[in-house]
Amino acid sequence: MASSQPIVVYPPAEDGGRRVRVDDQFVGMAYGLLDIVEFLRLAGLENVDDDWVRQSGLVEWRGGGPESWAP
Repeated sequence: MASSQPIVVYPPAEDGGRRVRVDDQFVGMAYGLLDIVEFLRLAGLENVDDDWVRQSGLVEWRGGGPESWAP
């Protein structure tokens, strides 16, 4: 089933990185919130910071929330 959320952060991989998808495109592997912030800025979202990523209803966290980076 496809997600209705425009931003999806997948569960941590064995190395602790989390794949990030914006709309239908994977934009990279994040190893922390600042990586996600940068991916979103590159995707055209302005005024995004780590607090926005933690709190936004546009982000779907799979396999743990914004503080979960261990496999």
